Amino acid sequence: MVAPREPHEPKQDRSRATRQRLLEATIDCLAELGWAAATVAVVAERAGVSRGAAQHHFPTREDLITAALEYMFDTRTMQSRTESAMLSAIAEGADRTRAVVISLVESYTSTIFKAALQVWTHAAADPALRERIVPLEAHFGRVSHRMAVEALGVDDSDPVTHHLVQATLDMARGLGLADVLTDDSARRKTIVAQWAATLHEALQGRPGR
Repeated sequence: MVAPREPHEPKQDRSRATRQRLLEATIDCLAELGWAAATVAVVAERAGVSRGAAQHHFPTREDLITAALEYMFDTRTMQSRTESAMLSAIAEGADRTRAVVISLVESYTSTIFKAALQVWTHAAADPALRERIVPLEAHFGRVSHRMAVEALGVDDSDPVTHHLVQATLDMARGLGLADVLTDDSARRKTIVAQWAATLHEALQGRPGR
């Protein structure tokens, strides 16, 4: 009797690993070098694969960038869920509110955010790319809002609470932008502490608190 053929898992694993290296290299190139320099050739070299191998996975630069953006959103979403679960374990009060605000701001000063910013900036003048990424960003925005609500332990059906949470996310994004050109950590720390205290006070007495 002929033994059944073993599935080609090693080859599949290598393919998945190559794809992930390409996506992570794309993120690093976008964050460090900018949009124009993040070409397929540069990404392939950083990932340690041939350009042909890169194009096997992603035939065009647009395919590579879009896949990298999806990977960024998936990674950011998983990180948000993990952090939300950890933050929810902190006893309700000022400490949890401060921890949530710090976590949100840190997510907008990461390599992933800086890479995404390069794509957003280019998409502003590229309708085809904008059409690809706007739905992804809208989806992530909803997920981020929901995770923040869960971490804070508040009732998002209350309009005031909803706007306070969204204002926190908008502030976090703005602080991330301020950190792109220079190290803004000292000023950011003071602002985060003040906003966390203000947010905690504003949420007291709202539904769910």
